[in-house]
Amino acid sequence: MSRQDPTSRSRPPPEGEEEATSVLNLGEFQNVDALTLSEASLVINAVLAKRTKEGKNMNNELLPRTVNYLDTFARFKKKENVEAVERLLNAHPELAKFEKAQLGSLCCEKADEAKTVIPSLADKITDEDLQELLDEIGKLMTD
Repeated sequence: MSRQDPTSRSRPPPEGEEEATSVLNLGEFQNVDALTLSEASLVINAVLAKRTKEGKNMNNELLPRTVNYLDTFARFKKKENVEAVERLLNAHPELAKFEKAQLGSLCCEKADEAKTVIPSLADKITDEDLQELLDEIGKLMTD
């Protein structure tokens, strides 16, 4: 009888069959709206401002950490720029909502980089069109 080291126990298989590889399979989330980190930041900060104005209690230890994460990684700080990026991405109906959100969050500089980190883009958009989109998104980035 072999003894297993307690740190080498097997993990249960993931519950869903979602995958974001060369074929995008998001299961029940396939056609669900997806937000960029910048959009999520706008939404959460608007909700927080409203709750503060209404005097509602916001004692939640996860919320400040989430806001901090979004403040750190959201690439677009101005609402106008977030909306402009959304318009640019929505001009590409061939892309899935998930792919658009990833492009708007990751802000890759080169088309080949974007297709490496988002493999499902490979057969959906040409390198030239993707590079043009990335360049336009890059013009909107703020510090």
